Amino acid sequence: MLNNITKFLGTFLAAIFLIGLATTLTRSSMIGFWDVLPVFILMAIAIFMMVYEAFFDKN
Repeated sequence: MLNNITKFLGTFLAAIFLIGLATTLTRSSMIGFWDVLPVFILMAIAIFMMVYEAFFDKN
């Protein structure tokens, strides 16, 4: 039980950090949505891989 809470907390904090990094780029007036789209895609892939490895990988 404690292991699952630790996994969830670590994954949640890392995801919040990655989302914060990605959204910081959108605050600039010189950077448009299409410039930031690859960053959002890479962050989504990284978060998905992190969640998959923490909760669904049984090896």
